[in-house]
Amino acid sequence: MKFGIYPGGRVGTLCSRPPDPVATSDLVEMLADGRPFVIREYVHFFGDATAPEVVTSLGADRELAQLTMPDEWYVQGRRELDLVVSYLPAVADVPGWLAFLDTVIERYGHLTRFLQVTLEPNSPTPLIDGSAPGVVEALTLGLPYARAALDRRGLHDVRVGFSVAEPAEWLGGDDEFWRRLSALPYQDFAAHVDYVGLGLYPDAFSPVAPRGTPGDTASLTTHALHHLRSRSLPRAHIPPGVPIHIAENGSPSGAPRTEQAQCDSLSDMLGAILAAAESLNIAQYELFGLRDADSDSTQPTGTLGIVTDTYRPKPALAVYRDVVRAAGEGSAGYRPG
Repeated sequence: MKFGIYPGGRVGTLCSRPPDPVATSDLVEMLADGRPFVIREYVHFFGDATAPEVVTSLGADRELAQLTMPDEWYVQGRRELDLVVSYLPAVADVPGWLAFLDTVIERYGHLTRFLQVTLEPNSPTPLIDGSAPGVVEALTLGLPYARAALDRRGLHDVRVGFSVAEPAEWLGGDDEFWRRLSALPYQDFAAHVDYVGLGLYPDAFSPVAPRGTPGDTASLTTHALHHLRSRSLPRAHIPPGVPIHIAENGSPSGAPRTEQAQCDSLSDMLGAILAAAESLNIAQYELFGLRDADSDSTQPTGTLGIVTDTYRPKPALAVYRDVVRAAGEGSAGYRPG
């Protein structure tokens, strides 16, 4: 399995301070330890009807100028850029979206290894693509469009995919999303999908059962993985040979949680993912994220980092480092804990 991380320190409108490029690079190099390592980044399409102050509040006003780090950093040290193109217009605008995909590919395509078209279009959460009008069309038209746009530029090695939040019961149901994908002929959509990403935060936003009992973080993780592979993807005509990427996975450390609880949760989630990787064709794992958006925040999204917003390591940093290194050394039986 290949590993990676989101290196920024922003989640939605939360961002306590700008990134430190030196600290970011040092931590990523330590985690990667000379192995291929995936770096996840985001750019957003808002259309013409979104107020400029909304774009600025999300830190998205300069995304086409630079990502978290300078361009050359993403192709050094065996790094591979996983670039998410998010669809968040206030009113549906598929033509504008397709033009934006062209702009993004022109700007970042030469740096990119994985291009994710939309972010969790099955999730109606505010500031997530599933809340945007026209998102299913943006996905089902945008992904084949992006493939063709990449091929026209000779970027045949860039893999294209999309991500979902799973499982459905965490979202209040997403049957309509999968029903619409199931109505599409294989050659119109699924044939163009190189991977499907999973956003997975089992203990971040609601209580879970005590560790080691049914309904705990590990069992919820296992359920989500099997639900995606066995139930959701077949409905969209996506076969078992298309790999799953754990596109986002994390656990907060802020009150009432603790840094040790975050460490335990990450260990349990990684253990469940590694145990299922071969049977479910899980090819990639990306942690969300490196640095807290705001270590003093009471919101769970503020403390998902494995270092604080001042780059102080948390215990979870060592857990993730050890998993990456053990996997790279071929320790197939290794389980964190």
